[in-house]
Amino acid sequence: MSATADRATVDIVVPVYNEEKVLPRSILILTEYLRDNLRNPWQVIIADNASTDGTRSVSEDLCQRYAGVSYLPIPQKGRGRALRTAWLGSSADIVSYMDVDLSTDLVHLPQLLEAIEQGYHIAIGSRLSKGSRVTRSLKREVTSRTYNLLIKSMFMTPFADAQCGFKALTRQTAQAIVPNIENNNWFFDTELLIIAAKRGYKIKSVPVKWDDDPNTTVNITQTATEDIKGLFRLRLGGIPSVSPPQDPSR
Repeated sequence: MSATADRATVDIVVPVYNEEKVLPRSILILTEYLRDNLRNPWQVIIADNASTDGTRSVSEDLCQRYAGVSYLPIPQKGRGRALRTAWLGSSADIVSYMDVDLSTDLVHLPQLLEAIEQGYHIAIGSRLSKGSRVTRSLKREVTSRTYNLLIKSMFMTPFADAQCGFKALTRQTAQAIVPNIENNNWFFDTELLIIAAKRGYKIKSVPVKWDDDPNTTVNITQTATEDIKGLFRLRLGGIPSVSPPQDPSR
C-alpha cells in the first residue's frame, strides 16, 4: 500500500452474500486501483453475511493473495448488519463501503475521501445529481427517483440519492449514528442518512458514473416495501437523538 503516514486511514467494506463467482475479479480490480491511486493507508474488508456457497473459501484465498484484504464472517444475513459489524469494529479514521459488483466507477472513491478530509461527516455517491452518468433500466431509474422524492417530501433532506452503494463517513460519525439504526438490511443506508441530516451532520453528494449490474439479485419489490415501511417508521416514530457531530478535522 502506497500512502503517506499523515493521511487518514480507510477501511473499505465490501458486503457479500453468495458472491464466490464475482469476488476474485472485483477484489483484483479494487486492490490494483487502491494500490495505484489511493494515498491513504487502506484495508479492504470482505464482510460475508451468512453466505451458503463457497464465498468463505474464496475470500480466505483472496486474503492470502492480496495484501490489505481481510475477511469478516457474519452469521446472519443483511447488508446493514454487515456494515454495522464492520464499521463499529473498525479503528480506521474513515469507514466506507461499496457494492461487490463495482457498479460505481472507482475513480470517485478519492473524491469521497477528499470530502471527508475537507470537513464533511458523510460522503455519498449520487446517481441522481447533476453530472452523474448512469446506465440502468427505465424501471430502476423511475423507482429510484420516486423513492428519493418521497424521502425529500417526508423529511426535507438535502441529499439526492440515498441508496447508491458507495459511501464513506468518519469513524466517529459511524459510532454516533449506527447504534441508533434499527434496520439491518437495505433500508440501513436511508436510515443512516436521514438521521445524520436531521441531526446536523454534513453530507456531501458526489456525482458518479454508475453502470447497472444486469445480474443483480436484489428483489426490487421486496426492497421497496421494506424501504416504505422504514420511512413511515421514522416519520411517525421520530428521528432518534444521537451525539452531536464532531469536527472531522480534529
